[in-house]
Amino acid sequence: MNERILVDDSHDLHRRDGLHYAVFSSEYLQIRYYTLLLVKNSNLMTDERLLLEQQVSELVKNAVKHGNKCDTAKNVKIWYKFTDREARFIVQDEGPGFADIEKWNIFNEKRQEYVQKQDFSALMNYASWRTSSSDKYDGGNAMFAALEYWNMGVVYSSARNTVAVGKRFALDIMESGDDE
Repeated sequence: MNERILVDDSHDLHRRDGLHYAVFSSEYLQIRYYTLLLVKNSNLMTDERLLLEQQVSELVKNAVKHGNKCDTAKNVKIWYKFTDREARFIVQDEGPGFADIEKWNIFNEKRQEYVQKQDFSALMNYASWRTSSSDKYDGGNAMFAALEYWNMGVVYSSARNTVAVGKRFALDIMESGDDE
């Protein structure tokens, strides 16, 4: 599992060569539709595809809601490629960027520390990441899940309005056999 969100413009996950490209307006009610358009051609097994859809949806939602503030005049740019071995996904919004990445990382480190210690009383103070701009539905859970799911990393640009993620899928090697 990745422990931290990185900020690194030169990280390999920001490379866009060989990726498909899409642009969507910041219409909050269309996020699920956008997600289905992006993931529809993946050849993943059902469970893995559902997890991928959920993760893609959360990243698009963050760009629409937190980055572009649901301003339909602003766009979300997406680069992506989903194969049976790997998923690559880059989302760029027109907002000011995720300014509190360092604070979020410190919060998550404390959260992980209390999970490891099984100190569930202390963990309650780290169950939800909230800022002054959070609404009642925000809690940082999408980013906690992103660090767990995207095993190649979660990497923002220095402008912090672009996030690049990647996942390598475990291959189930089925041996056909004459082991009878």
